[in-house]
Amino acid sequence: MSSVTTRVDPVTAAVIAGALDSIAVEMGHKLARMAYSSIIRESEDFGCVLCDEQGRQLCESAQSTPLQSGPIPGYIAGINRRFAEVGLDWKPGDVVIHNHAYYGASHQPDVGFVVPVFYDDELVGFSATTAHHLDLGALSPGSCGIVDAGDAYAEGLQLAGIKIEEEGRRNDAVWQILRDNCRAPHLVVGDMEAQVAAAKIGAGRFVDLIDRYGLETVKAASEDLMDYSERMLRKEIEKLPDGTYTAEGHLDGFVDHPDDRYKNLKINVSVTVDGADLTVDLTGTDLQVDLPINMPFVGTTDIAIWVTLRSILLDAWTHEPVPTNSGLFRAISIVAPEGCLANPTFPAPTIARFCGGNIIADTLMRALAPVLPEQVAAGVGNLKVVAYSGFSGGQHWVYMDIQEGSYGGRHGKDGLDAVDTLYANTRNNPIEDIESHFPLRVTQYELLEDGAGAGTWRGGLGSVREIEFLDDAGYSLEGDGSVWAPPGLFGGKDGTPGAVLLKGADGVRELPSKFPYRKAKAGERLCLMSPCGGGYGNPDDRDPNAVRSDVIDGHVSRESARTIYGVEGIS
Repeated sequence: MSSVTTRVDPVTAAVIAGALDSIAVEMGHKLARMAYSSIIRESEDFGCVLCDEQGRQLCESAQSTPLQSGPIPGYIAGINRRFAEVGLDWKPGDVVIHNHAYYGASHQPDVGFVVPVFYDDELVGFSATTAHHLDLGALSPGSCGIVDAGDAYAEGLQLAGIKIEEEGRRNDAVWQILRDNCRAPHLVVGDMEAQVAAAKIGAGRFVDLIDRYGLETVKAASEDLMDYSERMLRKEIEKLPDGTYTAEGHLDGFVDHPDDRYKNLKINVSVTVDGADLTVDLTGTDLQVDLPINMPFVGTTDIAIWVTLRSILLDAWTHEPVPTNSGLFRAISIVAPEGCLANPTFPAPTIARFCGGNIIADTLMRALAPVLPEQVAAGVGNLKVVAYSGFSGGQHWVYMDIQEGSYGGRHGKDGLDAVDTLYANTRNNPIEDIESHFPLRVTQYELLEDGAGAGTWRGGLGSVREIEFLDDAGYSLEGDGSVWAPPGLFGGKDGTPGAVLLKGADGVRELPSKFPYRKAKAGERLCLMSPCGGGYGNPDDRDPNAVRSDVIDGHVSRESARTIYGVEGIS
């Protein structure tokens, strides 16, 4: 455990912490404003981070998703590993593109751009951005729903530490390769150029900070801030009783696959507390499969665990602010056997790793419920991500739509309705933006009545979102939660699974929670229903006034109010 001794005075450290955070937030705002695609501009599926010369995170853009910002130290470590293999070094003026899932990247569509920061010819840090890109030369249009990819090569371009700018010189050949190998280069390359610009802004601001306070002071303050974050997390871990706590979660898997090994996939979580140390062991999790539901250990599995523990133990609602930096990682050890879903081996595909990571996080909360009953939620409703695509006017169009999930009930509060859960934190895309840019029409978008798990505090409501194709097009889907309902907690009832429906001239057909590219005819409608969160606590103990409010708001039916909660006479 780090010493409490500090290297600079606490006021200076706090000022530098604020300056670092401001730089990351500015990077995020600039990236969102410059981006071309709605997945970055509206949904904010990006990350911005400054790291020190060792690749340790110093700060992150608060408005972005943890699943983009959190993995960036892994990106830098992966680039360094790749550089060592091919004999490269960081030089002033370099910009590196990177998305290799087995060299620290989260998955293939999340592309990182890293700018080294030099000061007086010394490498002192890195400025990096990541973002989800709509199409990178994969088997079918879009960068999600490629759930039939048999290996990493089928998922699209793999870029492992490529210098897209070298010592200030733009590598036009690499940019041309990118343009020639994606279906929507005007969006993809435009977003990438925005990332490069934002990373350069961060690098410049970092140099300005060093100019103002001096290199040694910034380094010392950074060490103190990481020590402080570690100390605060360990302090909370020490409050937990020593022991091992376990839980089991499940993924739908590929329900239409002929081999049962691809269905009902198990996630096993054991948490061992030993003083100020905490170990999360995923031994017992099912083996990897040759379809893209596997989760890279670095970039997905680790972030699902770190973000969940940080959120539970250092909840901003009850705890003083703690800097988000690599000091938080020191107190936590993660074990995942090589070759399991949570630590696959190359070239196992990983593009659809998102929902599995959410189940790891959800199962981790359930494992900790006996010792942190007031800080965890009941079962969480998972997300769905659709890639809509087509070809018109001589060019491809691609749109990625995130269907939000729901939280389970919590001690003292109902679950949150229709939000991106756990390590996602992206935003839904406005209907006006969809309909003004693509041949799609949103015909229904509302909360689901009566789906939430009953409890003293009910689960969150999922949403139903129906989109009509105005032209012949195509679509693919990755999601989960159509088989396994979000579990209740402490006597609360399970929530309800989600569903996927295709409505056309020949009627309504139910589809699985994940499927590869399908063609669509104009007039067909794809209807997505989110899972609803599990309930927390015995439903008999729910406040009757809360039940009445739910009925009035259309969240709970009068019949459910009467039969589940015993509340009658609501007019």
